[in-house]
Amino acid sequence: MTETGVLPAQTLRRLIEDGVIGADRPILPEQIQPASLDLRLGDVAYRVRASFLAGQGRSVAERIAEFEMHRMDLSAGAVLEKGCVYVIPLMERLALPEGITAVANAKSSTGRLDLLTRTITDGGVEFDRIAGGYSGPLYAEVCPRSFSVLARAGQRLNQIRFRHGQAVLSDADLTALHGREPLVNGPAVISEGLGFSVDLRPGPDDLVGYRAKPHTGVIDLDRIGHYPAAEFWEEIRSRDGRIILDPGAFYILVSREAVTIPPDYAAEMAPYLAMVGEFRVHYAGFFDPGFGHSAAGGTGSRGVLEVRCHEAPFVLEHGQIVGRLVYERMSERPETLYGAGIASNYQGQGLKLAKHFRA
Repeated sequence: MTETGVLPAQTLRRLIEDGVIGADRPILPEQIQPASLDLRLGDVAYRVRASFLAGQGRSVAERIAEFEMHRMDLSAGAVLEKGCVYVIPLMERLALPEGITAVANAKSSTGRLDLLTRTITDGGVEFDRIAGGYSGPLYAEVCPRSFSVLARAGQRLNQIRFRHGQAVLSDADLTALHGREPLVNGPAVISEGLGFSVDLRPGPDDLVGYRAKPHTGVIDLDRIGHYPAAEFWEEIRSRDGRIILDPGAFYILVSREAVTIPPDYAAEMAPYLAMVGEFRVHYAGFFDPGFGHSAAGGTGSRGVLEVRCHEAPFVLEHGQIVGRLVYERMSERPETLYGAGIASNYQGQGLKLAKHFRA
């Protein structure tokens, strides 16, 4: 492998064939996305006292033995309760060669449920980051923040992206790419990535977002379009282009800009700057090649923002920069693009809750 960049679906299939990516059960075709692989929950969940990293020279299994409170069988389904921390062995495992690294992230629907999901590894000193040469199992740390959920073995809450070398675009390269092919439908704010802002512009019905209700029922993660949104979410409306974020509350908002990911690139959402306010835009971070792009039937797609306010109430105003997209080159163009002949739930999206909800 000589080309640097994010590895596309066809390369992931070769890594599976070569045993670089293994699994307890055969990997399903639908797990392979244009620039990432969905990871599946295993058969058991361990309720632990606290979140942890394995640390150098230690295994996750050792740390589970230290912190385990009880375990649950996921083969028939079990409720993961709001505010609790669980560690779940994943079905997939890795045997990475040197030079290939991996980064994991929550899937879009996982983030929109405020379901904190991070990947941990043996010897790991960071969440969601896997160094070249790692050989061993993968685990998901799952902490429901707003809603209790019914989870089952085989469900896909997080995803993993593989890289050969480093291919992050510099600001100069990103500016040049935007000049050739507009990445955003408006002025491009480029500083360590492409900045994007929040849309709090009053529309015809003043709806600008949603806030999670504090006391709700359980969400079965397999039920799509099933739950009435009003039972789980409070509508947020604004007539003056601003809202006040409540400490500890979780919001679904939307970016002002419609963004595009060209077919030869992938992107990852990153926080903007900690000093811009008492909040964080977080969780689901991968944008696949073709997101919002005409080659995949898109005309630009706005980014859904999962926002949690921290210590103090904070005034968030229309057009405020809240995050950035870091673009990377693909090692080669994927055989399939986001939204083009695959099950892509959020192509052409605007303000949109997770796929489990209905109006």
